[in-house]
Amino acid sequence: MPPLHPASLEDWFAQSHQQAYIDHLRHIKGLTARRATCFIRLWVYLMLKHLHQAQRLQTPIHALIPLSDAIACTHREAAEVFYAHGERGSDRAAGLMIDRLVALGLLDKTFDGNTTLLKVRAVTDLLIPPTATNIALYPDQFNPRRDAVLVAAFLAKQYNWLTANTNAVAHQTARQLRHWASLYPKGMRVLRRTDNHNPVGFYIMFPVSRISEERFFQPPRQSLHLSKIHQSDHPDADPIAIAHPGDDTCWSVFVRSWHVDKPYVTQTVAAQFLQDSQQILAAMRTDFPNLCDIHTIPIHPSHEALAQALGFQKTIQDSQTFLYWVYSSLDQFLELDIPALAPHLPIDEL
Repeated sequence: MPPLHPASLEDWFAQSHQQAYIDHLRHIKGLTARRATCFIRLWVYLMLKHLHQAQRLQTPIHALIPLSDAIACTHREAAEVFYAHGERGSDRAAGLMIDRLVALGLLDKTFDGNTTLLKVRAVTDLLIPPTATNIALYPDQFNPRRDAVLVAAFLAKQYNWLTANTNAVAHQTARQLRHWASLYPKGMRVLRRTDNHNPVGFYIMFPVSRISEERFFQPPRQSLHLSKIHQSDHPDADPIAIAHPGDDTCWSVFVRSWHVDKPYVTQTVAAQFLQDSQQILAAMRTDFPNLCDIHTIPIHPSHEALAQALGFQKTIQDSQTFLYWVYSSLDQFLELDIPALAPHLPIDEL
């Protein structure tokens, strides 16, 4: 059994498990990626100390557990936990990080004059193990009555790094999803759990009216909708106009969102949802016989690698932001052998 050391957490709790929890914290306002990493690593270390003191420490460990007791932890220990894989920070810097986590409501700290005691105030949804690969999933039609709020919640976490107001994004998104479902429901799909049928993945293939095609050749920031909150609540504020079935002048589809919530992302799951995407796009040609172009904006950096793996090419870069349009022909996408691509899909980036 490896010795317990603050800088060697990975010997007990794999980095992939740590990262899954870190990614799951994106929705907490004020919690930067660095703070989330420090919080999860500290929780892991305190958990290991607790199990070690109780003589119940066994390797490997796959999930965080709630801690009812405060655990002694010096600033020096915390510094080794926080800075094990980067430039060494001071004990004082570690103490300041602990204070930030306390201010965010993630930790309780007491000091008895000799020892600093830390207690994790568990984030409830983190107590669900981040690996859910044993839960079967299936693609299904988006149901605006039961799915809008749940889908909006996990999409808001994806967009959280663009805006500080996650709640406003979720509210706007739920309203907009229901509006789009009233216009063209065929292009909206979810990935459901088989046990409770809740959605854990979502995409929307949005057929674009000819009057909006020029948007794909303009700065992409002008076509954002779900990812910004300063626009009108009215559906007609949408910068992209939808095409209606039977429109033979509709050439383009806009992938407005394609996302699988963590912790459900695996190469098999991504391939399953991509194959469903192919089937829906093929079916959309019945409604839009001249459909031939696919455009999208990799809103989150995690989707850039996936777009590249699927053959999408960068077209228009926004001069004022990091955003850019990517493009694939419909025929090229439909010809992809997704099962053959599955082992090479960059799911670690999602």
